[in-house]
Amino acid sequence: MGVVEASSFTRAADNLNLPRATVTTAIQHLERSLKVRLLNRTTRSIGLTHDGAAYYERCARILADIEETEAVFRDGARSPQGRLRVDVPSSVGKLLLIPNLREFHARYPDIELVIGMGDRHVDLAREAVDCVIRGGEMQDSSLVARRIGTVRFVCCAAPDYLERNGTPASIEDLRHHLAVGYLSSRTGRIFDWEFTVDEEPVLVKMRNNVSVNDGDAYIACGLQGLGLIQVPRYMALPHIQSGKLVEILKHLQASTMPIWAAYVQNRHLSSKVRVFVDWVSELFQSCSLLSGVGLGTDKCHLAPVQNTMRAEFEQMS
Repeated sequence: MGVVEASSFTRAADNLNLPRATVTTAIQHLERSLKVRLLNRTTRSIGLTHDGAAYYERCARILADIEETEAVFRDGARSPQGRLRVDVPSSVGKLLLIPNLREFHARYPDIELVIGMGDRHVDLAREAVDCVIRGGEMQDSSLVARRIGTVRFVCCAAPDYLERNGTPASIEDLRHHLAVGYLSSRTGRIFDWEFTVDEEPVLVKMRNNVSVNDGDAYIACGLQGLGLIQVPRYMALPHIQSGKLVEILKHLQASTMPIWAAYVQNRHLSSKVRVFVDWVSELFQSCSLLSGVGLGTDKCHLAPVQNTMRAEFEQMS
């Protein structure tokens, strides 16, 4: 490999601190052993043959795997340390991460956690961000993603709206109702409502007389009775429990959204990223608001969190 990287027997010999004849002889012995020519030699240059390129690539992968394995054991011998930059939706940061940071630092006191919160697209490589939490379908093939949870949506309305317009009992009934529209931050279009019927997605285009692009405004419009809303369960639950919103169409399965922890694809995943992803995955699994099971709040901060909607989770691409 030294000859290929140096493009010269002489330079390779100098780099290896060996006589040039020794390096030349080693390559000749290897070619005789494999019964193939690995290098094309001229008086001015050295290049790989087709077989040589395949052999070199295979050997490079093997050596990289060995290096990665050794690095894993070296990292495992010491506590993760250093600065870790992550970017998460605002609601996830406020609802889940911030209330549990003392636990994280108790486990990993040598990690300096830098948390960015928002709904903008983040270029991990350009902005030196180690890990992001986002939702939706994975579209960026340059990232490695681990599914850590699911956001479940519910359909709701203010009691005043239902008194004036009746309560829809089916998807077909929705044609006779108004909904508050929510604008996608990516496309500028209004999100359709989503349901799962017989394991197939069903999109419903709702009639809107008001549309917004902010989570606070969306919830506020729903609370004022301006239309039906479809929101993440964890956002709606405090208002449902207070009676300010009423869940409708409970017998139907509203849409769900997979949540991912994603990071740049490297051959060796740093220990600080690995332990953060493991920790945040534990939080998602133990938070009933996000898992959709029960009403416990072991790891969740149960309070109205209104500054995020589907758009905040749609930044994976």
